Amino acid sequence: MLQPGQVLARGVCRHLRSHDFDSIVEFVPERGRRVDVMALGPKGEIWVIECKSSRADFMADAKWQGYLQWCDRYFWAVDAEFPVDLLPEGTGLILADAYSAEIIRMGPETRLAGARRAALTRKFARHAARRLQSLLDPRL
Repeated sequence: MLQPGQVLARGVCRHLRSHDFDSIVEFVPERGRRVDVMALGPKGEIWVIECKSSRADFMADAKWQGYLQWCDRYFWAVDAEFPVDLLPEGTGLILADAYSAEIIRMGPETRLAGARRAALTRKFARHAARRLQSLLDPRL
């Protein structure tokens, strides 16, 4: 059974697919950091989406600003019951449920440096390939 944050992530990934973004959930851009959703767009843009299922979940997250250096745009994904006034200004907002989502506020763009983008895109691709391979060959 999916946890509440995973339910939000599923809706977010479905919605981002309609914008031609491909997503990976629970992606680790560097040791000690795990983003809920990282999405790669058709022009190489990289978005990070953190899914928060409750006020307590949000209040316990002290690391979110460290994710800003790993994306071109940063978003919070929450459900319709979440108190959105808690979310920091200058970040994106996505309302989500298990089936879809809607971008309410676009996160401001801060373009990644070319070298970081290239390294992160390679890591994204390799991670996606490993996940696919593990589905096809679980004993690998």
